[in-house]
Amino acid sequence: MAYGDSLASEMRVDGDYPVVGSGGTSGSHLLSNFRAPGIVVGRKGSYGSVYWLPMGGFAIDTAYYIDERLTSADLRWLYYVLQAVDLKGPSQDVGVPGLAREAAYEVPVPVPPPLEEQRRIADFLDVEIARIDRLVDLRCLQLLRLEERAYAAVSETLIPGILGFSRSSGPWPWLPTMADDRPLVRLGYVCRLQNGLTVDSKRDLSGDVVTRPYLRVANVQAGYVDLDSVVEVTVPRDIANRTSLRPGDVLMTEGGDLDKLGRGTVWRGELPDCLHQNHVFALRPEPDRLDGDYLALMTRTLHGRCYFESTGSRTTNLASTNSSKIMSFPIPLPSVAAQRALAGEAQAVIENSQAAKRLLERQLGLLSERRQALITAAVTGQFDVSTASGRNTTEGISA
Repeated sequence: MAYGDSLASEMRVDGDYPVVGSGGTSGSHLLSNFRAPGIVVGRKGSYGSVYWLPMGGFAIDTAYYIDERLTSADLRWLYYVLQAVDLKGPSQDVGVPGLAREAAYEVPVPVPPPLEEQRRIADFLDVEIARIDRLVDLRCLQLLRLEERAYAAVSETLIPGILGFSRSSGPWPWLPTMADDRPLVRLGYVCRLQNGLTVDSKRDLSGDVVTRPYLRVANVQAGYVDLDSVVEVTVPRDIANRTSLRPGDVLMTEGGDLDKLGRGTVWRGELPDCLHQNHVFALRPEPDRLDGDYLALMTRTLHGRCYFESTGSRTTNLASTNSSKIMSFPIPLPSVAAQRALAGEAQAVIENSQAAKRLLERQLGLLSERRQALITAAVTGQFDVSTASGRNTTEGISA
């Protein structure tokens, strides 16, 4: 394995050769530093990753490369062998994970069979792995379509007819229709906003203080709260009492990815006495006028996306909003009973979609296991590839 070379982005000249690092392809360059075909192995970061480059390329300094000058084995056979063995185990670096070349050389691999046999194995795997990869691509496409379908169904449930409007006539051409059917109000008339807490070293902690869980932007996702990485902070008790979350609050973040901006989720009181960051807003609906689940789902409709994307401030793929824009969000306001009924219908759509998503993700996991088992079985000689079919060769073989 040969070290890749440093190639800063400003030094690259677009060309015919992919620039490849441990994370895969990241552009192109006029020159290559390894021959075609070649293999690239991740050295830093996503170490142990393996990529096949049929046209050659430029391996940068986060990776190693292998071409015909560096091995007597068939390169395609070697490519599959490197996927069958564990290159992620022998990390020798502290801090940023890495694959030392000497450690990689110590990893046991199958004894290479004659070159002709190597080529037969590679030919077999090319066909069978391509079949599995096509199935993986189709399942991934199904996941994308499933998400799009759920998004459209929730939008149509909460705002009937919204999908029939053209945005060419304005940012929210359906607003008059919504106002005709149901009262349309700005969120600030039926909801109070609680700003979060700024935690820094300047805060005075000499008096009566408490230690509480603390939600950050990364914890607030569209439709759920991620509790895996919640931290604790120590703050004065009076400030904590003023900024604690209450069950039923709708959480929204100030900034993030453009397609997630404005997405709300209901806080169910998962952690008692929980605080929230200043970049996380807590919306507290008036219970006799606005249902929290209805509001959270409304932010995830086409109407919500159009509003927050059009009013947000953008920088590349990131965007941000503020409290005044959130409180100006116009929503249809039927009775609370009607809101709850609509929210129940929309939630049923989401739950059905999530069940189908779990099934597809399970299938993707099984396909990944089958792919790995097939590669391992072929390169270790557990069956004769000249008579085998990938559809029946993994039975009884452990991945």
